[in-house]
Amino acid sequence: MEYVTLNNGIKMPKLGYGVYQVSNEECERCVLDAISVGYRSIDTAQAYGNEEAVGTAISKCGVPREELFITTKVWITNGGYEKAKKSLEESLRKLQTEYIDLVLIHQPFNDYYGTYRAMEEAYKEGWIRAIGVSNFYPDRLVDLFHFVEVKPAINQVETHVFQQQKTAHEYMEKYGVQHESWGPFAEGRKDFFTNPVLVEIGKKYGKSAAQVALRFLLQSDVVVIPKSTHKQRMEENINVFDFALDENDMSAIGALDEKESLFFSHYDPAVVEMLTKLH
Repeated sequence: MEYVTLNNGIKMPKLGYGVYQVSNEECERCVLDAISVGYRSIDTAQAYGNEEAVGTAISKCGVPREELFITTKVWITNGGYEKAKKSLEESLRKLQTEYIDLVLIHQPFNDYYGTYRAMEEAYKEGWIRAIGVSNFYPDRLVDLFHFVEVKPAINQVETHVFQQQKTAHEYMEKYGVQHESWGPFAEGRKDFFTNPVLVEIGKKYGKSAAQVALRFLLQSDVVVIPKSTHKQRMEENINVFDFALDENDMSAIGALDEKESLFFSHYDPAVVEMLTKLH
């Protein structure tokens, strides 16, 4: 496994396992499978409803805790200092661990400055090793960066070959914030896994379209957390460190960028209404 060093000196695996939309019942088995094939970074969230299953898996897996990198996220309804502080303590309990490696603000809504203060406090107390944000567009990221004491280490945003987030990436680089992708396969939209550009490039290296897409993001200095509930796919997704795309490959994939979300815009009031109603 290869690692990136975050802006506070903490090392994070470049590739991890995400558990979005993995049921609590299935999650323990999935995380144990992922760890068994070599994953050391696990990404969950309060809103996913599976923190307890992740905690059970990491307590059972037999891998020393210090070798694992666990991420969770504070949901909108837990926004604000007091609620966020309480929810972080609850996440720690559910994850059955003495510390959390990375905590992110899940969405840029509600009193996220209050949430961030609670995260900063836990960071200073030592039971959160790094803090950051998720789904923060460049304007929100720059604003937050200038008015907090502990600078965000990560911004996790929708990033895949059809939405490469090049402008956002430039701002993250400028402010020393590591770019992390959610949805690296665009959840299979736009015939992702049969895209002719990805498939043809894959043939050169004996790799799948999915592996080529992950490799493209890794070579673009983006951390990835692909999800699969199938052990064979987990193995395939982590097997992307034994080849490198050349300049022509990178350019051809770069041309797939449509520069817009395949899911939703956080600037859309209807989307904000929808997200803030979720618990």
